[in-house]
Amino acid sequence: MAIDPSLPRDRPLAYLSGQWLPAEQAAIPLSDAGFVLGTTVTERLRTFRGKLFRLPHHLVRLEHSLRIVGVEPTESTADLAECASELAAHNYALLPKGADLGLSILITPGGYGASGSISDRRPLVCLHTDPLPFRNWASAYETGVSLVTTDIMQVPASCWPPELKCRSRMHYYLADRAAEMKQPGAKALLLNERGEVAETSIANIIALRKDEGLVTPPKNDVLPGITLGVVEELAHNLGVPFHYRLMRLEDLFTAEEVLLASTPWCLMPVHSLDGQIFSAKTPGPIFKKLLTAFNHEAGLQIAEQAKATY
Repeated sequence: MAIDPSLPRDRPLAYLSGQWLPAEQAAIPLSDAGFVLGTTVTERLRTFRGKLFRLPHHLVRLEHSLRIVGVEPTESTADLAECASELAAHNYALLPKGADLGLSILITPGGYGASGSISDRRPLVCLHTDPLPFRNWASAYETGVSLVTTDIMQVPASCWPPELKCRSRMHYYLADRAAEMKQPGAKALLLNERGEVAETSIANIIALRKDEGLVTPPKNDVLPGITLGVVEELAHNLGVPFHYRLMRLEDLFTAEEVLLASTPWCLMPVHSLDGQIFSAKTPGPIFKKLLTAFNHEAGLQIAEQAKATY
């Protein structure tokens, strides 16, 4: 799976179903099920100083998602790991100093025929990268993120399992659109069909509650975030209790702090929910402790990297 040495070394590359090629040439056919139906299993990773973070954990989740949808790519998990590492190393070398990469793995069932069936049983596999857009969140480490609840709810488990990592995210788009109309710049907090807290359109959500510690929705109800798992590890190392349980909006409104965990930015404080400000001091002390611990895990100053690169 090594990169063909005849390919240009001064241009970003991509991997597409057994072939290395310049990134701008990577294209998914219009007849592919990933385009026609949005049937795409995916993983999104990031690098720290060019090194992919928690690659094995992402691949385990990817394998689980592929089993759910019954897709078996030609590439093995070991092949995908090698491809991802090769691609990150090549494309990172082209970045300006201080920048890092996001790396996407996209796998679809294959071609979708006019008869309404998968016409090409060879799954399509694509790996590509892009520079992390630090400008989109650099200031939020200090100002926090504003969340808004909307009428758009999380997709019920009867439609597809919450642990399936896929690109069928119309509900996220609609929820964020509704949130923006309510409060410009805000992101959506999604509830499930029972009115319980699920996740945001951009991250897993965590609340710090007095005499309870950190609380997040049950694992079976949300996407099992890789970064959420890192935060759980860091909390245990700091002696901070960490619980998975059902959560209502009241659990957030009465929290000491609310945090978001996601791959690109790692950890982010929440400033307000539906206009209610959580604390006069954003970010709060638990966010600062966890971010400091995350910095050690990543091997760099996460917030400072974003600000400096931006």
